[in-house]
Amino acid sequence: MDRLPKIGIPVIIGVIIVIVLIAKSAVTIDSGEAGVLYKPFGGGVVTDEPPLGEGFQIVAPWNKVYIYEVRRQELKEIMNVLSSNGLDIKLEASVWYKPQAENLGKLHQEIGEDYLNRILLPTIRSAARSVVGRYTPEQLYSSKRDAIQAEIYDETKKIVKDQYIVLDEVLVRDVTLPATIKQAIERKLRQEQESLEYEFRLISAQKEAERQVIEAQGKADANKILSQSLNDQILKDKGIEATLKLSESNNSKVIVIGSGDSGLPIILGNN
Repeated sequence: MDRLPKIGIPVIIGVIIVIVLIAKSAVTIDSGEAGVLYKPFGGGVVTDEPPLGEGFQIVAPWNKVYIYEVRRQELKEIMNVLSSNGLDIKLEASVWYKPQAENLGKLHQEIGEDYLNRILLPTIRSAARSVVGRYTPEQLYSSKRDAIQAEIYDETKKIVKDQYIVLDEVLVRDVTLPATIKQAIERKLRQEQESLEYEFRLISAQKEAERQVIEAQGKADANKILSQSLNDQILKDKGIEATLKLSESNNSKVIVIGSGDSGLPIILGNN
């Protein structure tokens, strides 16, 4: 009877130890995540093997797993930058990024879990300041937002591509100018638009006047040509043709009496 408790206590202790080891060895990696394995007795961070995938993973209890989100993430940033003439501009941007899943071990070893603040944020801020500094407030307000967006993306991508970070897109959501500068630009743009409209009306009126002159000149030339082509003989011939056609009508009786001043017959007729 005394042997059972003595045997039971080690068994219970052994079961507890097994449970603890299993608990420490089991790692659950959620959807959209991957794990970096760290072996304190086996060379540190594992960089020559793929990261641990989603699901239930068993690792040695003395090893550690660092979990990273590998799906696309969004960084929203508001930055104060300077234009080419030194004016303070507020730029709101969104950055879509994710870590390179195949190089997650290297990212963890060389940069660490806080790679967003260590690499991506300083890079995007530096690129934004560099790009915006090339443009005037007028360009930033009107037509250059797409160009700014593309340039910030290109400059940021050049740096982060060697830092095991994938940059999907940079979106400039808003560019805010000082109120006085914005009002001045709006007045200038409005005046330019009014000037263009006035110039368009002048050009239209000028073209209409030219059209009327050309049309009048054409009519005058036609009348001149017609007048020059008509002489007394042509008029007499036309009169004779008309007289013949009238005499052939079944509804008229034609009487020819002498001739008129022009030498054409005088025709009287009734039904």
